[in-house]
Amino acid sequence: MTNFKSGLLRLLDERGYIHQLTDAEGLDALASKEIVTGYIGFDATAPSLHVGSLVQIMLLRRLQQSGHKPIVLMGGGTTKVGDPTGKDESRKLLTDAEIDTNIAGIRKVFERFLTFGDGPTDAIVVNNDEWLSKLEYIPFLRDVGRHFTINRMMTFDSVRLRLDREQPLTFLEFNYMILQGYDFLELSRRYGLRLQLGGSDQWGNIVNGIELARRIDGTEVYGVTTPLITNADGSKMGKTAQGAVWLNEEQLSAYDYWQFWRNADDANVGKFLRLFTDLPLEEVERLERLPGAQINEAKIVLATETTAMLHGREAADTAAETARATFEQGGLGDDLPTLSTGEGVSIAHALTAIGFTPSNKEAKRKIAEGAVRLNDEIVSDPGLIVTDGKLSLGKKRHGLLVP
Repeated sequence: MTNFKSGLLRLLDERGYIHQLTDAEGLDALASKEIVTGYIGFDATAPSLHVGSLVQIMLLRRLQQSGHKPIVLMGGGTTKVGDPTGKDESRKLLTDAEIDTNIAGIRKVFERFLTFGDGPTDAIVVNNDEWLSKLEYIPFLRDVGRHFTINRMMTFDSVRLRLDREQPLTFLEFNYMILQGYDFLELSRRYGLRLQLGGSDQWGNIVNGIELARRIDGTEVYGVTTPLITNADGSKMGKTAQGAVWLNEEQLSAYDYWQFWRNADDANVGKFLRLFTDLPLEEVERLERLPGAQINEAKIVLATETTAMLHGREAADTAAETARATFEQGGLGDDLPTLSTGEGVSIAHALTAIGFTPSNKEAKRKIAEGAVRLNDEIVSDPGLIVTDGKLSLGKKRHGLLVP
């Protein structure tokens, strides 16, 4: 760990959030003497964020916890373009109405993690459509576009990797990094913003924004990126075989969210406790040192604390008790996901409808593997019509079928 002077960088360093800093000494000095306003942008491509965005949400929470001001930037404008970073193909273009609906769904999550208001460190929500949709093309190219060279833009991963794979990159997407850089400049002018935070895949975009603010306004601004958070198998966090781990309860129940964290790999427990809970570091160190099977106690703490932060303490305790009743006592519990079957559905359809598999094809594959049970009996026929009972996929996913 580095001996930072500011509470902000000490907190981020101790809990494992720092991957890259543009000017560690400058940001450390600034954060030691005044309130720093920082932001992270979230494009509105779906009605909910998923757990892959949680490290960024927690980063804004840490910013506020250390006495600074977070800005949640909703990408109402940039969503119309689509970030090519990490994508093999262009995003589907959404209508204004679809983007507005997605923003409304996404905003709800932040109220669980941040304190909003008019105070000096209270969080605010801003939509970059306020300025991006009002830009005039020719003046924008003259005033902003001239600070970006094609030579340099071609070196960024978001562009280079797509071209290396000989996959098309539209001119629309190519402009994304310019618009994100302009966001930094605009927020600096409007709110005195000095810091952009983001994942490691956003490093190039962040650096562009810093350089743009310096060249046009002479403003010293800074950037921090977090390390890439992955599952035990190396896949990007936020996706599972069953699909995305959504943060909104309309997309994923509190119980299933609890189960996601309970099933964390042993090697990730300490890291996840630091990143995604407010537990004191001394307690985190105690939990991650638990030997052998006792590490399951730490996983239960991880699942309960993360669920409490998102869904509330009551929902977290209910999910923990449901899991205990289901797995330890063989009961059904009170909080399992439930599917109404009406007059009956095929068990393959039930698996998909309840959210255990992403498609009927995957459901049939799981049935063929012998991984599906109804009332603890293995099911071999994907066409079996079911009306009620306990539906299980593997040892850890259980749900209730009701008429």
